[in-house]
Amino acid sequence: MFLKPDYNLKSIYDIDLEDLKSQGIKALLFDLDSTLMASKSGFYSEKTLGWLEKVRKDFYIAVISNNKNPDYIRKVEAASDFPVLFDAGKPRTEAGREFLRKEGVEPSQSAMIGDRPLTDVLFGKRLGCRTILVDSITADTEKKFVRFVRGLERLCIRH
Repeated sequence: MFLKPDYNLKSIYDIDLEDLKSQGIKALLFDLDSTLMASKSGFYSEKTLGWLEKVRKDFYIAVISNNKNPDYIRKVEAASDFPVLFDAGKPRTEAGREFLRKEGVEPSQSAMIGDRPLTDVLFGKRLGCRTILVDSITADTEKKFVRFVRGLERLCIRH
């Protein structure tokens, strides 16, 4: 199925970097909110920053986000020392494809990592990337309604 990710993991920390490297993956493209940072927080946890330092030893890193709030964008850009594309319009691929072209990144050598099948996984599949679905980085503290909606969305990838 088109929405079925190549990998379905609990968190970004469960990504097998050696396995991706052995498959020729050179770039990791991340969704931002609920994937790398708590939604709308504008900052990375110390754990995530440490993990990203490990990742960048072997991979190009970029963030592709649908967020278009100017104040939030400034906050995230100040906290990020890697390229970030905002207002990407996922799952549409036009902005993402142009961003990757400018960055010199081949989609076929990339993995798109995110917490939403209908935006992140679909975007990655349409681009020609490997896709990794992770649960929200704040899954343990999310409201019940948000968890319910996430569960509904994931129903579409189980078959």
